[in-house]
Parts: sequence; structure tokens; C-alpha cells
Amino acid sequence: MKTKLLLLAVFMAIQANAQLKNVVYMDGKQTLHGFGNAPKKSIKGKPGVLILPAWMGINDHTKEVAVKLNELGYYSFVADIYGEGNAPSNIQQAGEKSGYYKNNPELYQKRIKAALDAFASIGVDKDNIVIIGYCFGGTGALEAVRGGLNVKGIVSFHGGLGKDAARPNGTVKPKVLILHGADDPYVPQKDIESFQKEMRDGKADWQMIYYANAVHAFTEKEAGTDNSKGAAYNEKADKRSWAHFLLFLDEIFGTK
Repeated sequence: MKTKLLLLAVFMAIQANAQLKNVVYMDGKQTLHGFGNAPKKSIKGKPGVLILPAWMGINDHTKEVAVKLNELGYYSFVADIYGEGNAPSNIQQAGEKSGYYKNNPELYQKRIKAALDAFASIGVDKDNIVIIGYCFGGTGALEAVRGGLNVKGIVSFHGGLGKDAARPNGTVKPKVLILHGADDPYVPQKDIESFQKEMRDGKADWQMIYYANAVHAFTEKEAGTDNSKGAAYNEKADKRSWAHFLLFLDEIFGTK
């Protein structure tokens, strides 16, 4: 059974790489490599989804999500946050590199803006984009809102919610959807309360959905299934969060 699952994962990764284009772009002097494509048949309005990866950077999972969105009629683009030559090779490096952007949110916002600009080059309507992010990328999706970037909505899958208390809460224009593991040990209650206050202060159209028995990284199959580790895949939460995400897209883009 494990061999079959491994072969399936390899096949899906090869398929995703074959269907996505490597888009080279810049942020200042830093070269970046995103992956994206136009759908064979676009939904009216040429809407798109920008995908922000977790702390290890672009992986097979984010590419597979991009391909699935293409098949549904959306333009898709996986952002490169770290840049050429800077991808972490282990979780210690990933913690350091992602921590740098969390502690320097204006640079994170700038890197996301560069990805949005690159996304526009493949034909998406630049005024018709939703940003989604996983873990560290979920934090980035919220930073896109805080930075006033031009997006219709954002979705955070098991992402960090906190920000420096010294940063003021501003008006929140995009719709916000937070998909959260009810038992996630990496997002403290104080961050949840501060986030919800931020949304209320900003007069936001926001939702936060909790998934029972789910911890951090519940969409990441590579995380294993041991909840005691704090990060683990949860098939039910994965499927439910994807369904909630698609409903969110339908509402924003009027696809149903």
C-alpha cells in the first residue's frame, strides 16, 4: 500500500512539473523562480490564485495545487519567496529564513508583490486574484492584506496569525478565510484573539473555520499522521478545507 501511495505521489509530482511553466522574475537584484500556468479554458474574468508555500519553499504539494486550480479554470502561480540559491535544506534553515520574513513583514510583502507582478505576465486579470498560503505562506497571505496589496481575498491554511502588537490594525478590504486546526499547538490563543480583533477593527468580511482533531500542517501528507508531533496530515481536514476554499472562490468570482 505504501509503495502504491509513493508511486502515486511521484506520478502527480511529474505531472505537475510537466504542466507548469517556470517563470523567472526579479525582486531588486534577487532572481526568483515561480511556477504557473493559464488554464486550458478560463473562467469568465480570468481569475487567478497566487500560492504562497510553507517554510521549506516551493514543493510538490504547492505545484499540485496549482495544477488542480488550472483544471478548474483558474490561472495559478506558485510564488518563490526565498529566491535563487536561498532555498532551505533543512528545518533549522527553514525556521531561520521564514523567521526573517516574519520579523521583516515589509520585505515579505514586497516579495509577494513581486510574485503578483510576475503572475500578471501569464495572462491573469491582475485585479481578480486571490492569495492562498500554507503555514508560513498563510502568514504571508495575511501580510498581503496588511500591506494593502491588490487582491480580492486571502485564504490561510494552518498559517500563523500573529503580528507585532506595535503594528496598528488597519482597514481590511479583501475577504479573509482562515482554515485552522483546532488542536494546532503552534498558534497560541493570544494570537487568535489578536487576529480576530484585527478583523473586527478592520471591518473585515472574515471567516475562521476550525477542524477537529487537526494540528499544524494538516494538508501536508509529508508531515505524517502523528498528532503528538504538533504537525500532522489529517485527511478529513484536508478535504473539508479544500471544499471551503472552493466555496470561497465561487463567492468571490461568481463562478456559481
